[in-house]
Amino acid sequence: MALIFRQLFDPQSSNYTYLLGCSDTGQSVLIDPVFEQVRRDEALIQELGLRLLLTLETHVHADHVTGAALHRRRCGSRIAVPAASGTTGEDITIGDGQTIAFGSQRLTAHRTPGHTNGCMTYVTGDRAMAFTGDCLLIRGTGRTDFQQGSSRAMYRSIHREIFSLPDECLLYPAHDYRGLSVTSVGEEKQFNPRLGGALSEDDFAGYMDNLKLAHPKQMAIAVPANLKCGAPDRPMQADEPDWAPLNYTFAGVWEVQPAWLEEHLHEVQILDVREPDEFTGPLGRIRGAILIPLGKLSERLAELPKAKPIVAVCRAGGRSAQATNILRQAGFERVANLSGGMLRWRADGCAVEGGQG
Repeated sequence: MALIFRQLFDPQSSNYTYLLGCSDTGQSVLIDPVFEQVRRDEALIQELGLRLLLTLETHVHADHVTGAALHRRRCGSRIAVPAASGTTGEDITIGDGQTIAFGSQRLTAHRTPGHTNGCMTYVTGDRAMAFTGDCLLIRGTGRTDFQQGSSRAMYRSIHREIFSLPDECLLYPAHDYRGLSVTSVGEEKQFNPRLGGALSEDDFAGYMDNLKLAHPKQMAIAVPANLKCGAPDRPMQADEPDWAPLNYTFAGVWEVQPAWLEEHLHEVQILDVREPDEFTGPLGRIRGAILIPLGKLSERLAELPKAKPIVAVCRAGGRSAQATNILRQAGFERVANLSGGMLRWRADGCAVEGGQG
């Protein structure tokens, strides 16, 4: 039974979200989900054939709102938070040493206060990977100057709970601001400039207590929301298109299925972005389709009224996916890609004009 693992990134907050799944049962967990990335994460989970069992927080974040509450509302996952977080609305509180199971896979929670009082590091059952939150970063550490932070507590947490792991254990932090993605226990013991080598607790405290960093920009919004597990004071907006039953892919593209489209052709515009010889070629075309090759689309956008939704189509769905991005950037809001393109349309037995039987 293999561990399914994906590292996901939110560019706005430089936050990493981690998806871990059991290949045998399909059960999965998300560590540190981001509110704005819920749709992306769920698309990946669906494409990998997984079911989200839990969202796990490493701590109460100050720079983004967690996606935990929205995931729970959309797919029924449960919310798990460290016991000392001071939150409300969670389903499970996780204590030091507690095991989190998803299928045949396991994570063990290690309390690592310092950045906040409720910080947790999650370690895989084979001790090959650890998710350190904002405690230990890559060649750095989280800050200790707010949210019950303590530089001395952080130093002890790292040395007792993280540096006691095998040197080859890979470490995955909650953030990185330089494009780095992973480190190891051995590397950080040797090279971390804040606490590696022979640096003492006093050395670390003196360094951390004089950083004088500005507070995170989203702190006033993020912390109150995260103390309620990501549930805002106002109702959460699903922000789902309402003109068709669309699927959102991990590539960030809304797709419509052939069966629905064939029954609702009169309600949409069909934009065919193939080349002219393909439009009149063996695959045929969808009735009423407008031909604008992808390379000409940006300069011919004025030919497309915004009154009706647009479904883009090409041979297999790749060029038309790019066309939906061009349309959205130009202000077209109701846009979707035909899943699988004309190949899928023909395979599903949908009607065509022209082409070869």
